[in-house]
Amino acid sequence: MQPTRELIDDIYRDKVIQARRMSVEQKILAGSQLFEMSCRIMTEGIRNDFPDADEARVREIFEERLALLRRLRDDS
Repeated sequence: MQPTRELIDDIYRDKVIQARRMSVEQKILAGSQLFEMSCRIMTEGIRNDFPDADEARVREIFEERLALLRRLRDDS
């Protein structure tokens, strides 16, 4: 079952309201937590794409992808 546009909008609105209620300290912590979660997800994706890669190679690919993302961000 696909979520409706109305449900998606309601969830987004609730998240915005929740974020507006956060203190600066909470927002900084949340940003750090989101980055760490993104890194874990990206690392697991690399392990899935390269099942034979050892940890050093996974880290190397991760750093390459992170550098690419930073370049893309800086170019926009």
